[in-house]
Amino acid sequence: MHTSESSRAAGDGKGVGLGDGKGVGLGLALVSALAFGGSGVAAKPLIEAGLDPLHVVWLRVAGAALVMLPLAVRHRALLRSRPALLAGFGLLGVAGVQAFYFASISRIPVGVALLVEYLAPALVLGWVRFVQRRPVTRAAALGVVLAVGGLACVVEVWSGLSFDALGLLLALGAACCQVGYFVLSDQGSDSGDQAPDPLGVIAYGLLVGTAVLTAVAHPWTMDFSVLAQRADMNGTPVAAGLLLGWIVLIATVLAYVTGVVSVRRLSPAIAGVVACLEAVVATVLAWVLLGEHLSAPQIVGGAVVLLGAFIAQSSTPAKGSAEPVAAGGAESRLSARENAA
Repeated sequence: MHTSESSRAAGDGKGVGLGDGKGVGLGLALVSALAFGGSGVAAKPLIEAGLDPLHVVWLRVAGAALVMLPLAVRHRALLRSRPALLAGFGLLGVAGVQAFYFASISRIPVGVALLVEYLAPALVLGWVRFVQRRPVTRAAALGVVLAVGGLACVVEVWSGLSFDALGLLLALGAACCQVGYFVLSDQGSDSGDQAPDPLGVIAYGLLVGTAVLTAVAHPWTMDFSVLAQRADMNGTPVAAGLLLGWIVLIATVLAYVTGVVSVRRLSPAIAGVVACLEAVVATVLAWVLLGEHLSAPQIVGGAVVLLGAFIAQSSTPAKGSAEPVAAGGAESRLSARENAA
């Protein structure tokens, strides 16, 4: 995305107030990756303290929706102009990603769950190649092979999968929803002045996510007394309320705002590359704070997964290019519209 386009897509300063340039976008993507990376480490002690994973997700999304409610009121015109976008972002980018991810970390290590989630670039390419039947670059195909091979090392396939199979499937579900997050975050970025305000999209996405999760998680059955107690973080007692505050304000509000705005200023592909740091941050934090140590082959495999994701996403041709597709997202949709025209 060109700088002028990204500036308009970010809302022409309405509610964003950020300077132009890809440097700002890269900085925002980095902040988003760091913020998202700390969510699992803060959530797992709450789950181990007795809260159901879906209840933790509901608390996270509902709390963030409450914080962002004034923005939803301000951008209420989106309900008429972009109802499908708001519904899709809330269902996939908010409720789906978080529910699958938190459910997976209740059964497998945080780092492993996130590395599985970073199969998202490979899933996008698989959709483009085998469903849309469009060609992909060799570099992108190599990235997919590396990501899948690295994942085999992470889950230690030679030992018959050393991790819970259901936990791995749940993490894969998060990867599928992650695809929707990056694609929908860029929705309308090529619409110039008509681009939906990203902060409004996030606010309504959180509200939609809260509604969906309320129906699924039944929060009225939650043991709220856990939030007044202390949770154990690898032998260190931490106030549950403090962990929840971190999850809501930093790992959700800050993470989503900086993440969506960065996608608008860059592209799903470039922002996705920077987002790979989330897995590194989460793995390191889980190692230090939760004592979730990974073996040497798993560390190597994780590095290969991230390398594969980097290659797959950074090989995307510019919009309008006649070259083979290297990744999905806005590029896929834009090309499809141009071909149809």
